[in-house]
Amino acid sequence: MEIVEGIGIGVAVILGALLILFVRRALVTRSGGIIRLSVRTSTMLDGRGWAPGFGRFAGDELRWYRMFSFALRPKRVLSRKGLAVERRRLPEGQERFAMPADWVILRCTSHHAPVEIAMARSTVTGFLSWLEAAPPGAVSPRLASQDWPAA
Repeated sequence: MEIVEGIGIGVAVILGALLILFVRRALVTRSGGIIRLSVRTSTMLDGRGWAPGFGRFAGDELRWYRMFSFALRPKRVLSRKGLAVERRRLPEGQERFAMPADWVILRCTSHHAPVEIAMARSTVTGFLSWLEAAPPGAVSPRLASQDWPAA
């Protein structure tokens, strides 16, 4: 009888955790401006370290939330003011298994450190438009176009 109770409690905990994940995502995405976005959190191994998530545009910030996290706060915040796209490339090697085939990887620099983000090819245009749409008087971000593959 104790084994059945233990299994029941385990199932209840797992279902509760899944419910919390769905509620969290609903709370974060309720105001719109959401894109699917992966961020490379570690560069220790080539092609590894990608974490799936979603980005939310909020004014001059792109807030990135991990897909499978209980946190209501973004894991990473990229400010439009200090963000510049250095390079655009297609997934290579192990990266092809970590993300969908139509995704593009953007290597960006920010005030803090370089960051690599990956998103669908169709989303890149919107992201670059948001990046270039700085308010009047602000310095426009640098977009290096020499390394960009044909769309």
